[in-house]
Amino acid sequence: MRVHIAETRVELGRLAARDIADALREGLRRKDHLRLILAAAPSQSEMLAALRCEPGIDWQRVTAFHMDEYIGLPEDAPQRFANWLKGEFIDHLPSIRFEPIDPRNDPEAACRAYSGLLAEAPIDLVLLGIGTNGHLAFNDPPADLQDPLPVKVVTLDQMCREQQVLDGCFATLDDVPRRAITLTIPTLLGGHELFCCVPGRHKSAAVQAALESPISGDCPATVLRTHPRCTLYLDRESGSISACHE
Repeated sequence: MRVHIAETRVELGRLAARDIADALREGLRRKDHLRLILAAAPSQSEMLAALRCEPGIDWQRVTAFHMDEYIGLPEDAPQRFANWLKGEFIDHLPSIRFEPIDPRNDPEAACRAYSGLLAEAPIDLVLLGIGTNGHLAFNDPPADLQDPLPVKVVTLDQMCREQQVLDGCFATLDDVPRRAITLTIPTLLGGHELFCCVPGRHKSAAVQAALESPISGDCPATVLRTHPRCTLYLDRESGSISACHE
């Protein structure tokens, strides 16, 4: 796994966006259409802001998916990840095709429908982060690294829900939904190339565990080390107690 450490989270975002844009431009030279999976979290804001301004990307030849969604929030709730992504990224690129996860009244049916969409063609890029508990998407520990399902309903653990408050997405812990839909670990690892942005001191312990702990579902992010084309982007705060080097 390649690791880059930037001085600030803004610089991290610009560095990651440059590399992602290069991968998109190269991919569009080789293929008629690309498919990418996006994380929806404040940790991705700087990268997404820089990526949407990158020149020379034919976004009408790109389809975007996202990796998780809460169950039980109103359709227009700003905390819904599809809505957040629209405001931060999708609505700035009117030609891109976006496939949102829509739990509605039948989350299990939504999982099956989204699994079908994802299976229609390979995933080219996955843009993800790491949670404070080491989760990828909403695969909280202990996660099944060999999960047979591509998309599933999960119950969020306490630390995961606390992170949503820490990130400023919800005012109180009681406001955070307890269930969500998530893409599973094998689905995320199925992307041809992974770009992982993890800024902030509150992520430093998770980063260290991801880089140094044994690969297991106890820290789902450790599985990133098994992917042949994964790049991790840190700032000085998130890399502050890790053993990684530029």
